[in-house]
Amino acid sequence: MYVSGPRSIARLALALANETRAKIIELLATGPKDLDYIAREIKQSKANISSQIRRLEEVGIVSSVYMPGERGIKKYVELRINKIVFTLLRKQEEAKT
Repeated sequence: MYVSGPRSIARLALALANETRAKIIELLATGPKDLDYIAREIKQSKANISSQIRRLEEVGIVSSVYMPGERGIKKYVELRINKIVFTLLRKQEEAKT
């Protein structure tokens, strides 16, 4: 994921500046996980984890899919990216350096 411009950088930085969301990203680095598993591993409520996942979805870091489970439908979450590159300089400024 390439991010440039003050507004986009700030938006993504805010999403990453949360310990719970950082833990979610770390868990998902090994592959997709269901919401129940994430909540148990991080020791937080499913409601809070769901809210944190929604924030990560808004900035494009994760995506969710609903799949049949043993007892109904389960929400699975996976990383959409494996790298983030912040571009701090505008194109005109890059040409000067």
